[in-house]
Amino acid sequence: MRAWVNGELLDDPNAPAIAVADHGFTVGDGVFEAVKVMDGQPFALTRHLERMDRNAKALGLTDLDHDAVRRGVAATLEGQDLPLGRIRITYTDGIAPLGSNRGGGSPTLVVVTAPMSPFEETTAIATVPWPRNEHGALAGLKTTSYAENVIALARAAEQGASEAIFANTAGNLCEGTGSNIFYVVDGELRTPTLGAGCLAGITRALILEWYGGREIDEPATVLERASEIFLASTTRDVQPVHTCDGRSYPAPGPVTKEVADLWAAKEREQLDP
Repeated sequence: MRAWVNGELLDDPNAPAIAVADHGFTVGDGVFEAVKVMDGQPFALTRHLERMDRNAKALGLTDLDHDAVRRGVAATLEGQDLPLGRIRITYTDGIAPLGSNRGGGSPTLVVVTAPMSPFEETTAIATVPWPRNEHGALAGLKTTSYAENVIALARAAEQGASEAIFANTAGNLCEGTGSNIFYVVDGELRTPTLGAGCLAGITRALILEWYGGREIDEPATVLERASEIFLASTTRDVQPVHTCDGRSYPAPGPVTKEVADLWAAKEREQLDP
């Protein structure tokens, strides 16, 4: 693992490097991206930076310096043998008072790159009782305020699942803690709309561009009549679901296999689609 903080590559990536009054640390006032590394190269970095721009703007942070991020990415990739890895880019408001008010100082930019193990070929998911608020200030944003996801994921783990699935306040299917959800009904590939409050996932967007699918808001109970389900994310790629709330599904089903095969081919063809 290698870490780069505000323009400096750390000698020890685990050494203390962030101020105790950093607003990202004290109140979660920041945004982040997770970028997949394949054979030492970042995948879809431009799309990730564009989304980070949108999220930072929505949070009220100063403009992100793309050149600085790319320097950090290059510095942390250098010297590492990474057939598969993950880059974590974190951008916060920087040092601020010990409360919710911002300090108005310089932001903090951190890039960390480390090896990553592939997820299991298939997985189990569990729905959780807490809704995503599609009307909230943070709806659809990838912020560092992740405590809600930590609680939900722990609940799912108690049920033998690797991902927790949220409905929104309308009772419609929304997303996982760190993934978008796709499902098949009557042979049609479907996924919740961004209006449901889910993250505008990079993998989600590319699947819709490369394969297609219907964006639709439906009650979360639609999963009970789905013939296939899969998760999509930077770290999971296209991951078939074999169990949801104790119900069994083919993993992969025919549509999921088509999407997974297409994904595997396309991501090798286009490192920065």
